[in-house]
Amino acid sequence: MLKYTISIFLFLSCSTIVAQLGKSAQDTATYKDRYGLRVGIDVVRPIFSLFSEETQGFEIVGDYRITKRLYLATELGYRDQTTQEDFFNFSTKGQYIKVGVDYNAYKNWLGMENMIVVGLRYGFSTFNQSVNEYAINADPFVPVRTEPNGMTYDGLTAHWAELVLGLKVEVLHNVFLGVSFRGNTLISATKVENFKNLYVPGFERVFVNNNGFSFNYTVSYLIPLYRK
Repeated sequence: MLKYTISIFLFLSCSTIVAQLGKSAQDTATYKDRYGLRVGIDVVRPIFSLFSEETQGFEIVGDYRITKRLYLATELGYRDQTTQEDFFNFSTKGQYIKVGVDYNAYKNWLGMENMIVVGLRYGFSTFNQSVNEYAINADPFVPVRTEPNGMTYDGLTAHWAELVLGLKVEVLHNVFLGVSFRGNTLISATKVENFKNLYVPGFERVFVNNNGFSFNYTVSYLIPLYRK
């Protein structure tokens, strides 16, 4: 009797272990991470363009997942920006591209794909600057006189680095809303006589010490390619 009891106990134990292994394998297969290409647009610039003729442009964004937390990322776009300074008015037109990596600092629950983004970018832009008008005020007792200029500087280029901090949240299936803030540092730019590059497409406004700040607000769609 004891022999049969031990045999039955061993059989049930083995069956339980096999079932648990099978369930674990099934669970592992169920929660494989998705890898794919996410593409979208920055929605801020088109909205600005509707309300201001001085700001026109667009930006396309994308990223591709290469490891559990690391993504290749890029942005490319176009800007047509008119800027008013104290004593002159100028326009900037050009295109740009940024390439780099994003790291997801957020540990998702199973099935979630949200991101706390920490990233780096290299940016490059080709553009032109046009001085529309400038003010003359040589005599403090004479009112400021504005004169047209029309001088254009073509074939300008700029290189810069960006530190990216942001969020991406899945709001619908495969649809993500994202926001990012960028601290920019100009590496080099074409220098022209009698005019400083105060605005660079993609970099945005150039402040003291060649530093700058920019942001975007994006809507993107994930195209799943495989699971891993």
